[in-house]
Amino acid sequence: MNLRTYLLCVVWVTIHLVNAQETITIRADNKGEKFDHFWSKCVGAGRANEALRAGWLEQMEKVHENCGFEYVRFHGLFHDDMFPVISQNGKLVYNWQYIDDVFDRLLDMNVRPFVELAFFPKQFAAEETKTVFWWKANVTPGPDYLRQWHDLVKAFAQHVVDRYGIDEVRKWYFEVWNEPNLSRAFFDGTKSQYFALYKSSVKAIRSVDQQLRVGGPSTSNFVADKRYEGEKEDTKGFTKTFTAENINDLEWRGVWIEDFLKYCENEKLPVDFISTHPYPTDYPFDPRTGKGKDFSRFVNSTLMDMQWLNKVIAKSAYPDAEIHLTEWNTSPNSRDAMHDFLPPAAYITKVNLDCIGLTNSLAFWTFTDIFEEKGGGASIFHGGFGMINYQGLVKPSYHAYRLLNQLGDEKLFKNDYLFVSRKLGNGKVVALAYNYPEDHYDAVPASIKKIEKYEEGKARQLNFTITDLRPGTQFKIETLDKEHGNIYNYWEKMGKPEPPTREQIKVMKKYADNLKTELLTVNIKGELVIDRTLDPWSLVLIEQIN
Repeated sequence: MNLRTYLLCVVWVTIHLVNAQETITIRADNKGEKFDHFWSKCVGAGRANEALRAGWLEQMEKVHENCGFEYVRFHGLFHDDMFPVISQNGKLVYNWQYIDDVFDRLLDMNVRPFVELAFFPKQFAAEETKTVFWWKANVTPGPDYLRQWHDLVKAFAQHVVDRYGIDEVRKWYFEVWNEPNLSRAFFDGTKSQYFALYKSSVKAIRSVDQQLRVGGPSTSNFVADKRYEGEKEDTKGFTKTFTAENINDLEWRGVWIEDFLKYCENEKLPVDFISTHPYPTDYPFDPRTGKGKDFSRFVNSTLMDMQWLNKVIAKSAYPDAEIHLTEWNTSPNSRDAMHDFLPPAAYITKVNLDCIGLTNSLAFWTFTDIFEEKGGGASIFHGGFGMINYQGLVKPSYHAYRLLNQLGDEKLFKNDYLFVSRKLGNGKVVALAYNYPEDHYDAVPASIKKIEKYEEGKARQLNFTITDLRPGTQFKIETLDKEHGNIYNYWEKMGKPEPPTREQIKVMKKYADNLKTELLTVNIKGELVIDRTLDPWSLVLIEQIN
């Protein structure tokens, strides 16, 4: 065989291997495996005071209706702008008016608060308190903080029980603080002081009712070094993350989780749920330079973190504790441009479907760009956390949750790009396909990696057949891709109007809300045959409608 003939044979074999398609056949009447929509359990927001705004409430109602979110969690419930403690006739008294306003409106739309107990009212903080955010949340414990905090939490718990009824409040979750391990930010104290704060909170809440649910430690993040093993974060850093050939080969562990469980066991304290924030990124200090550096972990890091957490809890004194991951996104940066783009939608879909059965909730941070940790955004698209921007324009991340919410309750089939389900109530079949390109598995889509990199990616062939359907049954196909539902791309083509006119916003909302829609009909054999190309980062929902 000469060289030319050999090369032609190699090309022929290569082409046929590439074009060879996996044949997938799924019977619609097969016995399914029940699963929970943990992705719709809870969603995050900025701070309590923002929930008093009309735009925030409108967007909350939208994501509840279309994405199914049952709970919402936010910071600053006891912050000064909610006026929980006021001076009256020279005495400090509790004032629940602002909190009531927020909770009343949420419950009216059938959304419950996932109560984050934070931060200190100024009267309970140290005289020279450290603050965080432009709105100056008080994070330094005062000299009598444990007694004052206990009394505040007890009075608050009793108030909500009196106002909303014990049967309602027993369905709530009470989480003690936010990311107390970040002593540079959210808790200007030690690990032991936080544990004492948890104990004080538990005693206050359980003194009102023994069935109220309380948990913690609400820490951030998973790390591969020892920076959080002491009483405070070691900001000198460790070399492990910076010298590893591949950071994904390191052993990543949850922060304070094991110490927290042991402390609660020794103190005989209840732990109804464990909470932590498994962002797939890390920001350690480089010991060689003293400066922080960002790292993006690989696509399966959240799955591995959940597996680690399940093992730790199973071996603890609290094996039945629920798991609530109360913050999560592609990165914990509210100015990460990637949050506005298409790739996070495929990432959200993949991670949630891969992690079925491993957690009770994975709360996306956040549902809205009405969010002011760093102040207002300089642009209508500024890399904000939200799945909806300030003007009410939905991003691809919103569609990921909306499509996930359409799935049924029984799993019929799953692989790395296709999930087929059936609804228990009516037997209808719903499938969700997505293309998270394998050539991007090494790192999550965050702007710490160049956005241009994510313009690339390999297409994937989607070929499968669902059998045992009634002939003539119709399915609706919705497609999210670069040209459909990708509002940033559309805004860019418009010339990036800043800000858009009222008429432009109306047009943009219509574009953002609507995906490419088709109808397919089951053939006379009772088969639905799907044969199409999935573009990189795209999502396709295939939903039985009759």
